[in-house]
Amino acid sequence: MAVYTDVAPDELARLLADYDLGPPEQFEPIAEGIENSNFLLVTGRGRFILTLYEKRVRSGDLPFFLGLLDHLAARGLACAQPVRTRAGLKWVMFKDRPAAILTCLEGASLRHPDAGHCAEAGAALARLHALGADFPLRRANTLSLAGWHALARPLLDRADAVEPGLGTLIRTRLAALDAAWPHNLASGVIHADLFPDNVLFVGSRISGLIDFYFACNDAFAYDLAVMLNAWCFAPDGAFDRARGRALLAAYGAGRPLTDAEIASLPVLAQGAALRFLLTRLADWLDHDAAGSVRQKDPREFARHLRFHADVRSAAEYGA
Repeated sequence: MAVYTDVAPDELARLLADYDLGPPEQFEPIAEGIENSNFLLVTGRGRFILTLYEKRVRSGDLPFFLGLLDHLAARGLACAQPVRTRAGLKWVMFKDRPAAILTCLEGASLRHPDAGHCAEAGAALARLHALGADFPLRRANTLSLAGWHALARPLLDRADAVEPGLGTLIRTRLAALDAAWPHNLASGVIHADLFPDNVLFVGSRISGLIDFYFACNDAFAYDLAVMLNAWCFAPDGAFDRARGRALLAAYGAGRPLTDAEIASLPVLAQGAALRFLLTRLADWLDHDAAGSVRQKDPREFARHLRFHADVRSAAEYGA
């Protein structure tokens, strides 16, 4: 979450006039994340999140994103839900950009998850994949292999200013992924961004999943590879095999992996590392100084990418 666009009190009042939420009792920006402008909104009806969609979220994708939240919640998955206007709309145009108000879930995200937390998250991902099976809408993953090439082109000549050799690393890994990327793996609706800051816990149990704005249709095992990158590296940058084992075992208990999926994990994990390296690099190099945003260091995922490039078997992840 982040803030690129400020909202004045009179502007908020005009927006809330379309909702049956009552007047605001508390309204404050949330300066986390890098994609959209987010605000905590408290009224007599409860706690909510106002999101103004910026940058990579297109209004044409909102029926997929917000419809998916309703679909999953109706099937028992704890996730934020869009609040409808009095006219029944899930989102509106506000300050020249799409905006939505969503329910605010209880719980807090974790900075340093342990193996038990990884197991909970892996089980939740398997459940998400199962519950999304009959969601009728489809959305291609615009941040998969073809999208990485397009994203990389304007960055390559500037990448070495962030870290020497980074441009060569990106070129080399893109070529390797072109040659090795798996096809015809089991696929369906995936979250595609299930980092620890998008999973809320109360105690040791998950209380909800948030931030579905990269959700799409793609390989289930790719979603798991994203989580290997996001959940299973220690603060010193080393891969924590105990966390990887817990994540993979819990996911597999809910949705058993095929031999092809297991064999593909090292390549998929490289792809996931490259995806977040590139988006972080783009945000780092083209930082919007006007936004109240905490930039995320792309070099973290450069280290992950180098690690995965040397992995020869999913057993090194704890499989």
